[in-house]
Amino acid sequence: MARTRGLVFALLLLSAVPTGALAQSITVQGGNPIIRLTGGSPIVEPMVLSSTTCMLRWKRLKDTAKITVSTVCPGQRFTLKVFAIAIGDGVAAPEVTLTDGMLAVDFITDIVRDKNRDYNCTLRYTASATYAQGNSGELGGDDVHTVRYTLLEQ
Repeated sequence: MARTRGLVFALLLLSAVPTGALAQSITVQGGNPIIRLTGGSPIVEPMVLSSTTCMLRWKRLKDTAKITVSTVCPGQRFTLKVFAIAIGDGVAAPEVTLTDGMLAVDFITDIVRDKNRDYNCTLRYTASATYAQGNSGELGGDDVHTVRYTLLEQ
């Protein structure tokens, strides 16, 4: 019997500006992506889907900087990861597993100063679930993540 696995995450985008650095900014573009895993069987698992519909944009006017990432997802049941693709400057961390209540971790480091330039990268979100994890319908709802990206001096 095939089960439907549903994972939906809404990306509520919060950005931070470091104290005293009013000319710096960070934004996420592309709206709230929805990844819905459906179908599946115990023979073919885990089921994995990705979305690259969002882009992170920032402007850096001071010293070398970094961007961190964290998430809140009360009752999280499924796996969600994020990775920075095609970054304009800096060093992308390996793919980050987003876990409810996690402390902020480095996402992009070594962003150099260039006051005449805006930077960006594509965000690749990857959701996965095993057959044994069940599905959103059986478990009473989808995973909804609030993901926070923060631009900081390094």
